[in-house]
Amino acid sequence: MTQNTPISLRNRNRRRWLIESGCLAAVGLIGLSRKSQAAGSKIRVGMTPAFLHDQHKLLREWSDYMAASLQRPVEFIQRDSYRETMDLLRLEKLEFAWICDYPFLHLKQEVRLLAVPLYRGRPYYSSYLIVRKDNTRVNSIGDLAGSVFAYADPYSNTGYLSPRYHIRQVGRDPATFFRKTFFTWSHRKVVEAVASGLAHGGAVDSYIWDTLAHVEPALAARTRVVWRSAEYGFPPFVSHHSVAADQFQLMQRHLLDMSRNDAGRRLLEHMYLDGFIVGSPALYDGVAHMMRAFGET
Repeated sequence: MTQNTPISLRNRNRRRWLIESGCLAAVGLIGLSRKSQAAGSKIRVGMTPAFLHDQHKLLREWSDYMAASLQRPVEFIQRDSYRETMDLLRLEKLEFAWICDYPFLHLKQEVRLLAVPLYRGRPYYSSYLIVRKDNTRVNSIGDLAGSVFAYADPYSNTGYLSPRYHIRQVGRDPATFFRKTFFTWSHRKVVEAVASGLAHGGAVDSYIWDTLAHVEPALAARTRVVWRSAEYGFPPFVSHHSVAADQFQLMQRHLLDMSRNDAGRRLLEHMYLDGFIVGSPALYDGVAHMMRAFGET
């Protein structure tokens, strides 16, 4: 990439609920090191950069619901980049995490799959290429050659890996394809950058853009989707390998049961999700294929 210039577009005012996978987009659940698995100890729950709205209220409600379900005190913790959550997992300070599919594969030696969200009834999402609504010249990624482009996060599949792979598929080098690129560190901030004209185009998590169309329609309406990637497995919940089997099963049961009671369904509705399934690592084979194309394992 000719220029990756990080810019300070992070939303320090956390009035909106961020998700960002972005994958989702992304998000992370964090909890239970071996030291903290004693009865009554606090379960810490962390989130990677996300995008939704009213985040404090939602996380407070979820922590109360989770505490009642697991019969343990719960604390949600947030981080501003995928890498920060990944590092905490590597240090065994975060035993559970809701992360993007790309970090999941980076961490495959340290974590195991816990559960996969269902979005519109299916465990899939995709990458959207967006431009300003009034930009009628661009109808494909090829039309953005030589432009300014916004990526979400270097560890985001839909906001970084997938669009770069697509550029290679059309016979171009993603390192030189754009005149300038930068990271916004949030899928929502990608939408803002494109809507404001700070970037000519951007790559964003489909779940995030679709949800913004509901919760902030005025913002989403200032952009339009010109390309949709193939489907990928939705950003998963994972567990660090150090988590004891009984604690793994308790957290997995909590997630799977959310769609089976009124309180859980209300929380899922606020997240625009339908529930969770156990899922399979095979859901992420497409992302692994793209990683190998860039020499990643």
